[in-house]
Amino acid sequence: MDISEKPLSMNRDQLAALYPFINAVRAKKATGVVIMDVHDLTSVADAFIICSGRSNRQVTAIAEHIHEDLKKQGLYPLNVEGKKEGHWILLDYGYVIIHVFFEPFRRLYDLEGLWVDAKKMELP
Repeated sequence: MDISEKPLSMNRDQLAALYPFINAVRAKKATGVVIMDVHDLTSVADAFIICSGRSNRQVTAIAEHIHEDLKKQGLYPLNVEGKKEGHWILLDYGYVIIHVFFEPFRRLYDLEGLWVDAKKMELP
């Protein structure tokens, strides 16, 4: 794992709680996976996981895989948005929000820039 300039401030247990989400994201070859520690910046979530797909179809497949994989582990989203279009799919698991972007939309919305104060970890 590559740590950016602002490493995550999560303790070992908090980071371990993210592993099912991280593994689900990585299993479908999502690219540009970034974990953002936002628990000090917002009450909406503790972490954002951002990733990309190379087409709308791949974005939808990544999101569906994440949903099914986590469901098998007893983790269900509170809400899912954007699945129909496949440009930006948001899976809200309460303390973790997963953003699956079609790459051009990721650049357009620039969540990493919007949440520049968040501590980040990029996964290879």
